[in-house]
Amino acid sequence: MVRPMKFIPYGHQSIDDDDVRSVVEILKGDWLTTGPTVDLFEADLAGYVGARHAVAVNSGTSALDIAVQALGLPKGSEIITTPFTFAATSNAVLYNGHIPIFADIDPITRNIHPDEIRRRIGPKTRAIIYVDYAGQPCAIDEIREIAGEYDLRLIEDACHAFGASYKGRKIGTFADMTVFSFHPVKPITTGEGGAVVTDDPDLDAKLRMLRSHGITRDVGDLFGEGASWGYDMKLLGRNYRMTDIQAALGVSQLKKIDSFIKRRNEIAALYGRSLSDLAWLDLPETMDGVNHGWHLYTVLVNGVERNILFSYLKERGVGVNVHYIPIYKFSYYQKHYPQDANAFPSTEDVFNRTLTLPLYPGMKDEDVEYVSEQLHKAESDLGISA
Repeated sequence: MVRPMKFIPYGHQSIDDDDVRSVVEILKGDWLTTGPTVDLFEADLAGYVGARHAVAVNSGTSALDIAVQALGLPKGSEIITTPFTFAATSNAVLYNGHIPIFADIDPITRNIHPDEIRRRIGPKTRAIIYVDYAGQPCAIDEIREIAGEYDLRLIEDACHAFGASYKGRKIGTFADMTVFSFHPVKPITTGEGGAVVTDDPDLDAKLRMLRSHGITRDVGDLFGEGASWGYDMKLLGRNYRMTDIQAALGVSQLKKIDSFIKRRNEIAALYGRSLSDLAWLDLPETMDGVNHGWHLYTVLVNGVERNILFSYLKERGVGVNVHYIPIYKFSYYQKHYPQDANAFPSTEDVFNRTLTLPLYPGMKDEDVEYVSEQLHKAESDLGISA
């Protein structure tokens, strides 16, 4: 096969003319921010996942931050989460004065292992943040059972899993709050952006204040009769508001989410068929009862140094990546929250062998075939054996 002249990234947004028209329409209108299109996006979002409320914000990180803050936990509370995620997950715990407690992962799904959650529960544990790694929902029933047993609050970090399903139900209503990201490589995009969805009206009200300086316009008679200009700041919030420009793109993208997920599943299946003969590659597995979102397609390599294969593929135009560096390895965490890596054998093993292959809805079958061809060539060029 002839090498494509383009570079194949590991992820890429899919923007069409309808998306562009939607954004341009807002740019020509009256509301660039705090306007009705944000409300429309939130309503569409809540409707899609089956939640009662959706609060749109300017990033997935912001969504995680206010979700943790909305729990109103005592300072110094311990929140159990996975170390095998982007730093934003546990950083949200730190922003709010709490302590992240890492629990090892399931080596098959790379999701947090329910048994490891149980091992980490202590007298200060108040919540669990579970992450649907790569778009595959966690063992949600088991995690909910643990939360019920120990009276713990649940946040589902579904930044990878918008559009995915667990036992026939869309991700978005299993936890107290579910967080989504709309970064360009995510299932849908608003440029940057994120959201928290919940069925709890009290959490919804709190989240809305926290995304906008902690301000509410429900001030009663605080400033006297006729003071429609009044507002009050009840919480220490931030400016995490999504613009109408972003929301317009979100409304348009949301109409295509099911086709995006379908295409991601097609590409994953194509990889599965074309790479199944490479005994030195451990391919990802999908658990029963799950509709995988396939935000990422990650393989584990054997018989070759991951970094050597990484460079080999990059030199041939394949935009491989590594997801993720375990959070406890970062300098900040080593300084302030040092961990013994030996306590996370599955995370360590997966991290040392993982490689993310390109996958995004606009990827063509011939792109997948090219990536597969380069992996087959690597077997002979690098002398790889299982």
